Amino acid sequence: MAVKVIVDAFGGDNAPLEVVYGCARAVRELGVNIILTGSETKIKKCAEENSISLDGIEIVHTDDVFDIHEEPKEIIKSGKNSSMALGLSLLAEGKGDAFVSAGSTGALVMGATFIVKRIKGIKRIAPSPVMPAAKGSILLTDAGANTECRPEMLVQFAMMGCAYMEKVMGIQNPKVGLLNIGAEETKGRDLEIETYKLLEKSGLNFAGNIEARNMTDGDVQVIVTDGFTGNIALKLYEGMGSFFAGKMKWIFSGAGKIGALFSIKKINQFRKQMDYKEVGGSALLGVKKPVIKAHGSSDRTAFFNAVRQAKRCVEGNVTGEIEAYVAKLAADEKE
Repeated sequence: MAVKVIVDAFGGDNAPLEVVYGCARAVRELGVNIILTGSETKIKKCAEENSISLDGIEIVHTDDVFDIHEEPKEIIKSGKNSSMALGLSLLAEGKGDAFVSAGSTGALVMGATFIVKRIKGIKRIAPSPVMPAAKGSILLTDAGANTECRPEMLVQFAMMGCAYMEKVMGIQNPKVGLLNIGAEETKGRDLEIETYKLLEKSGLNFAGNIEARNMTDGDVQVIVTDGFTGNIALKLYEGMGSFFAGKMKWIFSGAGKIGALFSIKKINQFRKQMDYKEVGGSALLGVKKPVIKAHGSSDRTAFFNAVRQAKRCVEGNVTGEIEAYVAKLAADEKE
């Protein structure tokens, strides 16, 4: 049976046109079924005006859209009839296998927590983007949801990140690094010092502390930290990517046609590697069913890849792997 992905048709800056384009492509190329939540009239008008086929796409209607400027908690109050909340409710009811939205991150985390709910035993949901590195890709968790954490939460983030990298990214036995201000195990706040001790005993492939300057090496595939530190690291990572892309364009604009011609292939490869659209979005790890947060400025390519990412989460049974790990930890603690 084909994977069914629910998509918020009115989340993000480019909705609904880019959402509909990306989803139509996903139906054609990935063999998925799609449920779009949002105004049926607007979606059908958008598809008709742009000659987009809605074959394989079901629409569940609501006129409400969650405003990105609203308080996240309103997703379960005044925003409970929005396209985002409706999609999460359909997921919770078993009407689909995964959910994708480019709407408010805070609202999506709140809605996933209280509508779809956390996996039993998981203390916090962790947004976990996959980012490019010199050697393959890295996953950063938590990237912004939980600014105050306890050591056991970070261990859970690491465990969930490993499950994702194995089942979705195909990296066997990924290495885990604890983001810190030094490599020594005595470095950092109490949070990092105590987390280090727990990770050593966790059974994960723990490689010790990692400094921010080494994140891009790719020697460690899962980087764990609290949401405050993680969000700063993520935004700096994104900013430097844009900075270098701009500098490269400036350098080669003065290199002449011959110099640019010899370098264009490598430049394009680098730009593609740094482009968030190629990944799709951040998985909200710890939810009972896969939820993907797409970038707010996602275009059709990004939405296509977000749906593909959701499909891989379902097929890789990421939530099942996390559930099994949590159950094993609970059993070990009773012995």
